[in-house]
This record gives sequence, structure tokens and C-alpha cells, in this order.
Amino acid sequence: MSAIILQIILFQLMFLLVYELLLKKETFFRYNRWYLLLSPVIALMLPFLNITALNEIVPQESVAAINGFLLPEVFIGNAQQSMGTLPEVHISSNKTSINWWMLIYSFGVLLSLGIVFKKFLNLRKLFQFNLIKVENTYRIIEVPASNLACTFYKTIFLGDRLLAAEKKQILAHELIHVKEKHSLDLVFFEVFKIVFWFNPLIYIYQNRIATLHEFIADSNVVNTIEKRSYYEQLLNTAFNTQNISFINQFFNHSLIKKRIVMLQKSQSKTISKFKYLIILPVLLAMLTIVSCTQDDSQISAKDETLLEQLERIQTTINNSKEISGEEKDKMVEITMAALKKSEEGMINNSDATTIDEKVADVPFAVIDQVPLFPGCESLSSNEEQKKCMSQKIQEHVIANFNSELGKEVGLTGVNRVIVQFKIDKNGEIVDVKARAPHPKLKEEAIRVVKSIPQMIPGKQKGEAVGVMYSLPIVFEVNE
Repeated sequence: MSAIILQIILFQLMFLLVYELLLKKETFFRYNRWYLLLSPVIALMLPFLNITALNEIVPQESVAAINGFLLPEVFIGNAQQSMGTLPEVHISSNKTSINWWMLIYSFGVLLSLGIVFKKFLNLRKLFQFNLIKVENTYRIIEVPASNLACTFYKTIFLGDRLLAAEKKQILAHELIHVKEKHSLDLVFFEVFKIVFWFNPLIYIYQNRIATLHEFIADSNVVNTIEKRSYYEQLLNTAFNTQNISFINQFFNHSLIKKRIVMLQKSQSKTISKFKYLIILPVLLAMLTIVSCTQDDSQISAKDETLLEQLERIQTTINNSKEISGEEKDKMVEITMAALKKSEEGMINNSDATTIDEKVADVPFAVIDQVPLFPGCESLSSNEEQKKCMSQKIQEHVIANFNSELGKEVGLTGVNRVIVQFKIDKNGEIVDVKARAPHPKLKEEAIRVVKSIPQMIPGKQKGEAVGVMYSLPIVFEVNE
């Protein structure tokens, strides 16, 4: 989740940089308004998209450059050829602990809600004053002993201290806010600020669109009245503002200079609209980042399918009573080689000879003598020794795995860790790889598997061989 949040903030920052550097000074106010409204929403949606085609055409080295590191491959060399699957190990923690991150986030949301509620209370006070005019599309409320001039949705608030000439220009300005429904834009960002209170970019977005609202209203008003008198109105009127971020205020001191500068600016040339095309490569870059970011918590469906196919074929061959031991070995070698070639898309006539080559490691399902875990030596049959080894490994993992680690890193519910390792010709645990929902869980799984005691190596035709295993660990975190 943290990776998704960081991507959202990164994408919003990229959109804002495009606006600040290329679009902000243009007079295409309505285009800019839609840009500011849509870009944070698009940034919110992009991390949940995954364009497979982009993932396939971008080299892995480029992915590493984008994400800062290259995710390690789970299967290396012939590891996938000789894989045994151990039963899932279920680990649960009955202790309860506080999720501090969720607690802090919830506190921030409640605080943001409180701030918005206070603003609405202040706004509600304005609605209690005298209603002096009602029209089909708007209404005017007069605020006593005030120079206030602002708008919320269809209601315009005007102070009774404003001169008649001032009110005419101000009313024309505020009616644009009503017509364009600018208040809805500001409320939209207020909701964003509640959910993403920790993201400073949302506050910048709201500030930029509030400024843009004033530009839109000013550009419409000066088409109907003389510019000079409008400038004087902006400069000479006493300021009296309300600290409510979702209302449009005429007398906003910090915006006066910007509004006058924008009013004096010539209309942008039509060719400047091509600047908006920069959004396309920016979007492509964002989609590439998302599509090429692999989730380290899951093995791909393709990998799992191949493993399931291999295990099923190995088990079927092993259980067959009509096939000799030598025939079993040969069929397994052919099956594994074919699966590997199919995965790599490299099956051709010139590679056919490799199917006859003997693999260095032997599958767990067909090995003559499985590796012996300390304490399983007294068992006579190979099947009993297999079950004993599986049970001993499960007991070792359950006894040594830190079951509190999931809560410490903020995980909840059921989480799956996949560990793959080999017991080599000396009976030692080597080539340990893991995928987990969090790097610390991955490190813990590797640590626990590496701590498995040395075994008596497996044997095939009387010779010690390496055997690969896949160990699923189901990690349950109780809330």
C-alpha cells in the first residue's frame, strides 16, 4: 500500500510540474481548470492499472532504472527443473497489537473532518443574515457591518459597507462563480484533503484552482465593463475576507496582483494549445512505471502454473506401477526439459539433443532416496522419510519464524510467503530465494530456512544429488 501511495504522490507531482512550467501562464483558463480537476484523479487511478504490453517491451534493465532496484529472479538456472513442493506451513499470531500507522492516519482524517466542520459552521453563520434578493439561478445575502464579497454555490454574500458602484462590478464577478459552479471544485478538493490529509500536493491543487477561478471570473467581467475602473476596484477596495477555503472570495489580498497581471496579459495563441500534448508522454511514463513495477509478494501466475504442471506430472509418473525406475527417470527428464523450453519459447530441432542430457538435480517426487532430516534416519521406506522430512521442516519453521513481524510492518489478515531452496550434494541448504508481502518478511523467511540443520543428502542411483524444494508459508496476522 505504501508503494501505491508514493506512486500517487509522484504522479500528482509530475502533473503539477507540467502545469507550473507550461500551462499556468496561458489564458486557456477552462482547459486549465479541467486539467487541475482531472489530473489528481488520474494520478489516483494509474497505480491500479497494469499494461502488460509495456511490461513486455521494456527491458529489465530499464525497469531497474525506473524503480531504483532490480527485483531478484525467483528461479535461477535449472532451479525450476527439479522442484519439490512442501506442504504449506500455517503460522498465526494470537497476540494483539496496535497498528500505529492506521491510528495516525485515522487521527489525521478526524482532524481534517473537524477543520472542515468548523469551516461549515462559519459559513452557516453567513446564511443567517438578511436575504435581500432571490433569482432563479442565485440569491444574495447582505452581511452587516462588513466589506465581505464571496460566493458559495448559488449564494452570493455582500457586505453592506460596499458602495453601489462597487457592488455592480463585484456582483458581475461573483455571478461568474455561480454560473461556472466553482464552489463544487473547491468542495471536491476539500474531500481530497480529508482522505489524503498527509499529501501537501492536494493543498497546492486547491490553491491553484481557486486562483484560476478568479482569472476565469475576471476575464468574463472585463468583457462587459471598462478595464481601468475594474483595476481601480481591485486596488482601492478595503479587504475583508473569510478564512473558508471552499468559498470564492472577491477581495483576496494575496491574489490581487496575480489577477491584475493576468488581466493585462494578451490572449494566448492557439498554437500554445499544443503544450497540452505533453500530457501524453507524461502519461506513458507513468503507465510504464506502474506496469513494470512487479509486486514482490506474489509469484506470477505463469510460474505457479508451470510448477503445478511439473509437480502433477512428476506425481503421476511416480505413482505409476507399470513404468520401470529407469523409464520414470527418463520421462521426468524429458518432461522437465520440455517445460523449460516451452517457457523460454526456444523449442526447435537444434535444441532437441538437450532433452537427452542428464540434469544435475533430481526432482523430489521421483528421487530414489530423499534427503534425510536429523531424526528421520530410522524410517525404512522412502515415502515415510518424505513425510518425516516435510513434518520436521514445518515444525522448524513454526518454532523459529517470528510470528509478530507481520504486525510490526503493518500487515493484516492472511499473507503468503513462498520460499525456494535446494538441499545440495552435501546436505546443506543453499540457493534460498523468497517472495513475500514485505522485505522484512522475506528476510525472515530466508533466515529461518537457512537455519534448517544439515541433512543427509538425497541420492539417485547411489550418487548424492541436489534436490530443489518450494515451501509455501501462510502467515496469518490477527487484528
